[in-house]
Amino acid sequence: MKNSNRIVFIDYVRVIACFLVMLVHASENFYCISADTTMLANESNRFWVAFYDGALGRMSVPLFMVVSAFLLVPVKPNVSMSDFYKHRFKRIIPPLVFFMLIYCFLPLAWGQMTWEQSWQDFRLLPFTFPSMAGHLWFMYPLISLYLIIPVVSPWLERASAKEERLFLIFFMLSTLVPWLTRFVSSNLWGTCFWNPYFGMFYYCSGYLGYLVMAHYIRVHLKWDRAKRLKVGIGSFVAGAAFTAWSAWHAGVPGIVMQTPSYEWSWEFCTPNVLLATFGAFLMFTCIKRQEAHPWITGISKLTFGMYLMHILFLSNIAPLFMPEGPAQPVLPVAVTIPCMAVLCFVCCVVTTKLISLIPGSKWIIG
Repeated sequence: MKNSNRIVFIDYVRVIACFLVMLVHASENFYCISADTTMLANESNRFWVAFYDGALGRMSVPLFMVVSAFLLVPVKPNVSMSDFYKHRFKRIIPPLVFFMLIYCFLPLAWGQMTWEQSWQDFRLLPFTFPSMAGHLWFMYPLISLYLIIPVVSPWLERASAKEERLFLIFFMLSTLVPWLTRFVSSNLWGTCFWNPYFGMFYYCSGYLGYLVMAHYIRVHLKWDRAKRLKVGIGSFVAGAAFTAWSAWHAGVPGIVMQTPSYEWSWEFCTPNVLLATFGAFLMFTCIKRQEAHPWITGISKLTFGMYLMHILFLSNIAPLFMPEGPAQPVLPVAVTIPCMAVLCFVCCVVTTKLISLIPGSKWIIG
């Protein structure tokens, strides 16, 4: 599974997860009519958005979280907390700041935003991502994960498989919170207007659960390849099918709705997305190649930069495929969405590779 200290299947996970992020954002052009409102134009859009964005794409972000945890947890004994922070943040913060500034000002060049919006985005940079770069929300929970890794590493080093399973049970229960909050009560397990966030499972919830799951798979899961493949396929199909069904069921063509009402089961820490992510990652661990294809290894090294820049390309690619709007793309929507994602992916690969040839490129693309 390793070649030159690289974990082969992790390279495949990175490349596929990076493409799936672009597939998700390509799909969004067929239902997002504003920042928080949704409308599907027809039954074809309803089905294919549910398939590409729901069934396939929603595991992309958790897969990136699992990869980070799989590689970094626990912290090596000779690495201090400050050294860990210095190494990780030196890799991700400069590129993040660079692209935040790019998203604040570059879209002015092709008329996608006004100067007033650009300046407002710039002023808010210490607190949030630019309005044209919604995908950069991911960086904040990733940073949070890096902050907590040195804290939980000592426990993970000495925890037994049984103890980690117990924590994972709490985490799985916490993934019910988005559903119970929506369908049962907004005041759930101690949350209320004077305690809106820190409910009973708060400290066992979120991407920390994916971190522990990654460590458990790497250290404690002793299943053979056949069982991993069988359980992986079953888990992925079940989780992906439910996510797709929920999107199809909620998205009635021609009806304008609030996006959270459409995406109620698409949150990344919900049972179905957890199940699909667990299954997909198990399937990837079944890759037994001695080394990845050189193209895979090369692209894997570029995925951080590709992720940061891809909306710049996709926001200009989408109008080419749907000049008359989402109801009438130039190709059938079943083909249009993956074509947009593939073209965006290729543009990002080429651009990031060219940048990587520049001295000091790590400060731009990581």
